[in-house]
Amino acid sequence: MAVDAEKIRQVLSTVSLPDGGNLATRDMVRALSVEGGSVRFVIESESPEAAQRLEPVRAAAQAAVAALPDVHSVSVVLTAHGPAAAQKKAPPPDLKIGRHPTADQGPQKVSGVDRILAIASGKGGVGKSTVSSNLAVALARQGRRVGLLDADIYGPSQPRMMGVSQRPGSPDGKTIIPLRAHGVTMMSIGLMVDPAQAVVWRGPMLMGALQQMLGQVEWGGLDVLIVDLPPGTGDVQLTLCQRSHVTGAIVVSTPQDVALIDARKAIDMFGKLSTPVLGLIENMSTYVCPSCGHEEHIFGHGGVRAEAERLGVPFLGALPISLNVRLAGDGGTPIAAGEGPEAEAYAQIAAGLVAGGMG
Repeated sequence: MAVDAEKIRQVLSTVSLPDGGNLATRDMVRALSVEGGSVRFVIESESPEAAQRLEPVRAAAQAAVAALPDVHSVSVVLTAHGPAAAQKKAPPPDLKIGRHPTADQGPQKVSGVDRILAIASGKGGVGKSTVSSNLAVALARQGRRVGLLDADIYGPSQPRMMGVSQRPGSPDGKTIIPLRAHGVTMMSIGLMVDPAQAVVWRGPMLMGALQQMLGQVEWGGLDVLIVDLPPGTGDVQLTLCQRSHVTGAIVVSTPQDVALIDARKAIDMFGKLSTPVLGLIENMSTYVCPSCGHEEHIFGHGGVRAEAERLGVPFLGALPISLNVRLAGDGGTPIAAGEGPEAEAYAQIAAGLVAGGMG
């Protein structure tokens, strides 16, 4: 009988934890995926410190699952759901997000941040937020100190994709203590407002909120801060590029012409703002059937590479369209946190950015 998720969970219930209970009863297993004889899952601990102490548990879980009949490969990743213990004890922030912006003082450096990479798209629906979260995790796995700022004010999705829901702390009502997940320091407007309510703000409120998340968040020492921008060419993009020292922008597009039309507008906007375009990424480039291995180009193929060559900017890589990517994002553990072809695609892009001094 082929192995299934229920059988995996039964085996994990035999893996004991140092402080009592087991992986199943303590609900620490996330993003469990069983494909044929390949098994992948994440062990999620309460803090980065706790994750470090659980390496023997991770090894025991991997060995227990690998011993099952019909299991050919096992990938187990340790991660931390939220902030460190000291951050959890901080009181809720007594501050208002979404104020009018401060007077224009020109570009300001974000304290402790070496580089800022803006992830942009000309239109929605091309997977820009998915690319942002996975690229942040991929860079963190390559040893970089990474921050992720969800600047999509109207549609913040990073809390769900990164698996965090706690309200950030504030020790003094001014400073915001960000959360940590999967080795990434992150902040989102979605953590500061009721997720069931729409953010109905005019441009000045958006600009003020972005200034607060850049200037009042204790980012600590970061090699790179990835900013997940909203789609289009509006107030948030203008504020980021005019008020901060942005190292450069990465534009995400799918291959079809209708997406490339809007991607060109995003590239033109960055040119007008004197922000370098560091490269283009083709998302949803190819689909490989998990049953038969047939490869299909649902949205076309190669259009973004051709556009990069035409514009004389780097082509950073092509990413597949995959059910695993969607399930991982919905489950709060980006696919780049695990193993497999999808994770490797992000790892290659991250390695290219690091080698080029951009990550």
